[in-house]
Amino acid sequence: MLYVVSYDIPDTKRRTKLAKTLEDFGDRVQYSVFECILDSSLLDKMVARIKRIVLEKDDSVRVYTICASCERVIKIIGQGKVTKNEDVYIV
Repeated sequence: MLYVVSYDIPDTKRRTKLAKTLEDFGDRVQYSVFECILDSSLLDKMVARIKRIVLEKDDSVRVYTICASCERVIKIIGQGKVTKNEDVYIV
């Protein structure tokens, strides 16, 4: 499943830590936006790690689920492309 994660964190240290954490799960597509292709187990791990970083009283993190039919109609204006789950072939 495709997830879009966006955040608004005023503290530079926490913001940097969150960005580095999200790089473990997906691709940065904007300064504070990541696209992540995750199964339910990885989603749970990502959310748990996010919760260890953010301060709920100061920070905002949003995780949007993008369904398959919605993913097909994503429009990008300008640079970039939608994150895709690439097949891996080991020879």
